[in-house]
Amino acid sequence: MKKTYGIEVDCANCALLMEKAAGKIEGVTSATVNFMTQKIIIDFADGAEVKKVMKDVLKACKKVEPDCEIDF
Repeated sequence: MKKTYGIEVDCANCALLMEKAAGKIEGVTSATVNFMTQKIIIDFADGAEVKKVMKDVLKACKKVEPDCEIDF
């Protein structure tokens, strides 16, 4: 299941690092961060608990950019 969320990201390099970090989270099959549109697209694994996974994704993204916010 794919879902799109708004994300605050300051630069294209940070977006790439966030994409890689989010892709490593359990329950995420793929992640794409678009710096220009300020969106993150997460493809969840079957049976993944979306809210828990998104909390983990946010935590991973905050390691890259501490002021990052994701609207979920």
